[in-house]
Amino acid sequence: MTPDEIKRRVQEYRQKALEHFPLKLIETTGDKALAKWQELKSAGQGSPVVLGGDDEMHPFDNLLTPFGPNGPSVPPPPSVEEILRAAASIRFPDDLAKRKTADSVASLRQLKADLAANPNMPLPNIIETNNGKTRTYSREETIAAMEREPHDPPLGEWPASPDPSMELSVVRNLLTGKPLPKAYIGLAPTDDWTTIPAYLRWGGWNGCPAAEYHVAAMRTWRDRYGAELIGMSSDTINLRVATRPKTREEALALARDQYIYCTDIIDQGVPTYSALAADLMANDWWYFWWD
Repeated sequence: MTPDEIKRRVQEYRQKALEHFPLKLIETTGDKALAKWQELKSAGQGSPVVLGGDDEMHPFDNLLTPFGPNGPSVPPPPSVEEILRAAASIRFPDDLAKRKTADSVASLRQLKADLAANPNMPLPNIIETNNGKTRTYSREETIAAMEREPHDPPLGEWPASPDPSMELSVVRNLLTGKPLPKAYIGLAPTDDWTTIPAYLRWGGWNGCPAAEYHVAAMRTWRDRYGAELIGMSSDTINLRVATRPKTREEALALARDQYIYCTDIIDQGVPTYSALAADLMANDWWYFWWD
């Protein structure tokens, strides 16, 4: 297949996915996205969400994947109604914690069985960075890391000053932090913004929970902290809250709940529960990202 044929097929897939995309798309710029979101919210004609940009570093096409023409061997995504029924029965974060524990046990059992059947099976590359130097794990270190039981992050010392908020990060360049020249806002056909993950069939890849868990989490945090979904790109969620945790104890409990929901915010972000809790007490914006 030639590069031109690949490009043509990608464009055809994108067009077909856009035809089935459940949100109306409005184009804007990164620096005006939040104001446009507020304008659309005030209009009362649906629930807006900023979906990010559309370039090589901010691929909008990943959001289109559930709506493209998949082959007969790929089952269609669940319906919005099915996702919302599942979300209604979830006790967040307890049920998500139980699900992740069960998945971890099953994955470890499968890994050991695969290694027993084929000791030379291919393994992923694990790269460690320490003091600015990187190295790749040996095969023995990789197996040990994959077989290691999940562990809780350290509590850590309470920081002297919290990190500044990234606010609406989905419309900023990942390297420069500058607003993107083009960004999309999606308008969902609902007055209940917590259902947006269901409309987008968002999640269910790598360590990212399935859509019903996002709905359940957002409803829990809406009720407790006045949370609102502002941004949702292909791998990032930006929530804004009306009420911050008032005590360190409350903030630490919230940080633990957020780690159950999104381990990458500590494992690949702030280093400790205390650092995350301090950020939650200092900022109105919550950031979640899944690798």
